[in-house]
Amino acid sequence: MSFDFMAASAQEKIAHLETKLNAALAPTSVHIEDDSAAHAGHAGAASGSHYTVTIVADGFAGKPRVARHRLVYDALADEMRRGVHALAIKTYTPQEFAELFQ
Repeated sequence: MSFDFMAASAQEKIAHLETKLNAALAPTSVHIEDDSAAHAGHAGAASGSHYTVTIVADGFAGKPRVARHRLVYDALADEMRRGVHALAIKTYTPQEFAELFQ
């Protein structure tokens, strides 16, 4: 049985996105924020349709930003077709992420 993204609660949507990213990228950290409320009133703005994803994964090492984003989009391809309207992506290797806080 497939997951009905549009019928799910906001928490279920975030949990589903996290599950998909964990399965595809084996990250050390995933944080997803629902930004939908900030986009109310424009085309495509529905509950649970705008997200910011911050993901830390070893698999990003040596890859340019476009390639990293492609990995995230590929992992969430079905969701991008069925309810995710906008996705802001922040990708880091564990070392890059640690350097943010030094």
